[in-house]
Amino acid sequence: MPIDFLGIQAFLAIVECGSFQLAAAQLNLSQTAVSHRMRKLEETLGVRLIARTTREVSLTDAGRALLPRARNAVQELGASCETVRKHGQNANNWLVLACLPTLASGVFIDVLRECRERWPDTPVRVFDSSIHEILELVDSRTAAFGISVFRAQTTHPELAIERIGEEPFVLLCPEGHALTRHASVRWDDLRGEALIRISMTSGNSTTIDESLGALREQLRWRLEAQHTAMAVEMVRGGLGLTVVPLLVAAPGPGVAVVPLEAPLVARTLAVIMRRDAALSEQEAFLKDRAVALIRERITVP
Repeated sequence: MPIDFLGIQAFLAIVECGSFQLAAAQLNLSQTAVSHRMRKLEETLGVRLIARTTREVSLTDAGRALLPRARNAVQELGASCETVRKHGQNANNWLVLACLPTLASGVFIDVLRECRERWPDTPVRVFDSSIHEILELVDSRTAAFGISVFRAQTTHPELAIERIGEEPFVLLCPEGHALTRHASVRWDDLRGEALIRISMTSGNSTTIDESLGALREQLRWRLEAQHTAMAVEMVRGGLGLTVVPLLVAAPGPGVAVVPLEAPLVARTLAVIMRRDAALSEQEAFLKDRAVALIRERITVP
């Protein structure tokens, strides 16, 4: 579903100002235009976000659920624009790449360490960003390349996408949990377990839901975290189980990793570059080492 930025902007202005009239003044629009944007957003989402009365506006339950996410999204977009602006002022001095946050803390730490050993004086900038942001960073030439999730519906005529491989999802359990005694676990085995979802708006949750079909309705998602790191800490604290991509799932104190099957759920990782890109020696090294490490670590023995 395309993102209605104008509708989100109107929604936030109405909430902050407390009325359509003041929101219109803040946005330098007519009140009719603000009402139109708000109505279009609600029609797109299929829910009412704001309850209107003659004296005031108030949020519905759906509006209250959307508000913090909308604010965070706008703040992150502003921060991204500022980062790109600063990058443009000294872009020629940096090696720049983009990758999923779930890859940044694992694979790329090893790649960056090797890069520093070869070129200790060369600064490297890593954008650990969302799937959409990675596409934009590469398309705008801000990043030399990106490593992200491949989606068949993604169409960018200027971008070349090279498939790396399939990264399976695995189960994280508290140490000592009964399921840790199994060599692998079926999704059916998770019925009745308290599960921790990682943000319903994340690409990973979408992949899981699409793969499970009707089975997802039979699972008990009891908690939700915005980021993988928080979900892992919830598991460590004994609050439940969570499902994460393999490359994120480093065993540690209080957490055990168990393979998941029936069905096998996986995401396709890919390198994204501009078709006309000519990588430097250092950029090519970063890309090739990252691809090699990912393929090595997602290969099932």
